[in-house]
Amino acid sequence: MIYKWINKNNASLNLDMLQWLMVSCGFSCLLLAARIFITGDMTYLFLLWNLFLAFVPFAITRWLTSKTGFAKHKVKAAATLFVWLLFIPNSFYILTDLFHLDKFDSAPQWFDLLLIFSFAWNGIVLGIISLRRAEILLETVTGRRISTVIIFSVMWLNAFGIYIGRYLRFNSWDIITQPLSLFSAIFEVWLHPFRNKMEWGMIALYAVFMTVLYFTLKKLGENFSSHHQKKIK
Repeated sequence: MIYKWINKNNASLNLDMLQWLMVSCGFSCLLLAARIFITGDMTYLFLLWNLFLAFVPFAITRWLTSKTGFAKHKVKAAATLFVWLLFIPNSFYILTDLFHLDKFDSAPQWFDLLLIFSFAWNGIVLGIISLRRAEILLETVTGRRISTVIIFSVMWLNAFGIYIGRYLRFNSWDIITQPLSLFSAIFEVWLHPFRNKMEWGMIALYAVFMTVLYFTLKKLGENFSSHHQKKIK
């Protein structure tokens, strides 16, 4: 029943939201196309792939919210959420693509800043929407408090996933293609925390930043929603 209620009461909102997401992503793609056309440099083409990876967790939770039997098929739901957990760091990973800003000078820096930030923004928005949907789904099974704790944990895993992708150069699917190398690198970081102080510092700060960002935007959405409902009444 909860999924029918969500879809019924938010159908028009979700449609508008999806349309704006498409407009925002389209703008980023146009910026990239313009850069390639004018400079002939295809360096930033990887941003399209990163954006696609950010869409994967968004698509997974969008699909899950359309399934009324989510809580009944626990094994299937857990497997799907595990796949989602592997891909959700990709939504926030694009933020670190700003590291490339000073590496290529075939276009003005202000343009490249806008280009990369627009892709990063789309990834973050996709990630936040996906996280919110996952939180709503988890609330129906575990309750609000436990689902909130899970979201906090996911943010730390997100930050760790960003570190793994940016510095250890592993991808989400490497858990299947090269699991031994992946887990060996992860255990190295976990087993020697004092040797990897800078790494853990980066992970902690990114986790805090993403957590604050998520709950701030979530609260803003709730406040605007309640204000709108009060005006209607």
